Amino acid sequence: MSDQQIRFQDGAAYERGMGVWSRLAGETFLAWLAPQTGLRWIDVGCGSGAFTELLARTCALSELHGVDPSDGQLSFARGRPGAHGATFQLGDAMALPFTDDRFDAAVMALVIFFVPDPAKGVAEMARVVRPGGLVAAYAWDMLGGGFPFASINAELRELGVMPPSPPSAGASRMDAMGDLWAGAGLEAIETREITVQRTFAEFEEFWTTSTQTTGNLNPTLAAMAPGELEQFKARVRARLPADAQGRITYGSRANAIKGRVPM
Repeated sequence: MSDQQIRFQDGAAYERGMGVWSRLAGETFLAWLAPQTGLRWIDVGCGSGAFTELLARTCALSELHGVDPSDGQLSFARGRPGAHGATFQLGDAMALPFTDDRFDAAVMALVIFFVPDPAKGVAEMARVVRPGGLVAAYAWDMLGGGFPFASINAELRELGVMPPSPPSAGASRMDAMGDLWAGAGLEAIETREITVQRTFAEFEEFWTTSTQTTGNLNPTLAAMAPGELEQFKARVRARLPADAQGRITYGSRANAIKGRVPM
């Protein structure tokens, strides 16, 4: 595992790459949660606001807060027309700036593997949610090949280069998530797998959106000679067979969990 952490500062670049994936998985996730109307929600690690906007558009909420440590991401999130009415602010998932029992539901969308101490993050969500309230998350199966950029990372490993990795990648495992929810004292815990697919018009669209989502890959790619970079891209392309029109349909997999704060 690389000791580099994946960091997102460019909300627009993140939206092009991961925002679409987030909504695809988020739609299935929200349907599974089947939340009641009129709830007070907090989206922990809201990033560019992709899932926050999905919440605002899909659920009849009474209140919605997004918290993230990145100013750049929050700036983009605040500009989302579909997230009108949501409040976005800087915050740490391990020390949420809210009082106990403040919300009816707390969610982490593709975030738990970025939290340095996932147990603290889950405990904080449980703390700010009222008794009987919902605590839920979904996360790419980082260690099981479910990450949307897994094909690029696999080729980096073939070159002996360890790709940037979240600090808590192991927290994305289904069993690990179950342990975290149980450790936070949550009840009525349920899990499920979410599989989604995304179609790119051509390989270059996949390549551009994937490599620009995070800047951590840039030094590695920039260090390659032009011929080496083209060879590397060709190896990634070979992992992604195209249809007759040159389109690439690529699948990813996430693990999801939900539980309730004890009454």
